[in-house]
Amino acid sequence: MAYTTIDDPEAFFRTVVRDGTGSTNAITFGGTTSLQPDVVWTKARDEANGHHGLHDSVRGAGQWIRPDYAIAEESPVADALTAFGSDGYTMGADAGNYDFNESDDTYVDWCWKAGTTSGINTTGADTTPSGYSFNTTSNFSIIEYTGNTTAGHKIANGCSFGVPEFLMIKNLATTGSFYVYHHLMSGSAAASATDRLFLNTNEAVADDDAYLNDTVPTSVLLTLGDGAETNGNSQTMMAYQWRGVQGYSKFGAYEGNGNADGTFVYTGFRPAWIMTKSVDSTSDWHIFDNKREGYNVDNDPLACTGAVEATTDMIDILSNGFKFRIATDPNVAETYIYAAFAEAPFVNSNGVPCNAR
Repeated sequence: MAYTTIDDPEAFFRTVVRDGTGSTNAITFGGTTSLQPDVVWTKARDEANGHHGLHDSVRGAGQWIRPDYAIAEESPVADALTAFGSDGYTMGADAGNYDFNESDDTYVDWCWKAGTTSGINTTGADTTPSGYSFNTTSNFSIIEYTGNTTAGHKIANGCSFGVPEFLMIKNLATTGSFYVYHHLMSGSAAASATDRLFLNTNEAVADDDAYLNDTVPTSVLLTLGDGAETNGNSQTMMAYQWRGVQGYSKFGAYEGNGNADGTFVYTGFRPAWIMTKSVDSTSDWHIFDNKREGYNVDNDPLACTGAVEATTDMIDILSNGFKFRIATDPNVAETYIYAAFAEAPFVNSNGVPCNAR
């Protein structure tokens, strides 16, 4: 039995908890496996207006977008991530107080590896990305492309690993929202492609064909609607796309039960990172990870807003999934979607199980 193709998830995803320094700061992962990150998503944990910041290697160091805020790309180089290293990254001095490295704040950084920057399949595409990086082991693709506001516009998506199950798209030039597609946000991939969610709002799923043109992504193409958020005319877009890997990542759904003996969600691995969202009502995106507290039940959430880290005990992180310990959001009696990445597979390729926390 093939339990997993990835025995060491830290080769593809890491969480870093750090204190701000107010000066240029090189962060090195260390450990037995190096990781050259292609996405670094940063959040100040204790800053009341500490916006999220997402950097990627395709656009290059010094530029970021806000997952929690409808704003165009920002790029004061000295105040952002200034370099992607072979086993880490460098944060700038944050002299402009952009909430990435202030000396009196604490931070969490979530880091993903892609890495392949040639050989994209363009069969059937109207547009080839101007930049891209993908990984066929961890099933992750980043593309940069130019929109044309024409419904049916087809973009080569770099997903030769299979049909993406979770994607986020941002127009870099406008204040439009950060679009999200999850293959189960409306129950099935076909239904989900007709709808939309936004990362920067707490809105429920709503019907809208302006984003994916009512068309499920394929392993080669994204087909876009005429909406500015995903296909603005002559404007640059960024898309981040994932497909689940057994033992490493999963993009699923669960039903909350509104009980303190909460829903258990099976992932097939011990999670390192979890993001949840109700699709039925207005509720925050909640993000958990295995490093900020590091023990059950004290796994505090960060909302995808500028708010500080909450102190509510919400979940247990288990060897094969996660279980809620609250009767409130994100465990009310509604349907939720989630994205999760592993700290360790439940059983590795040699048949050895991992432990609970």
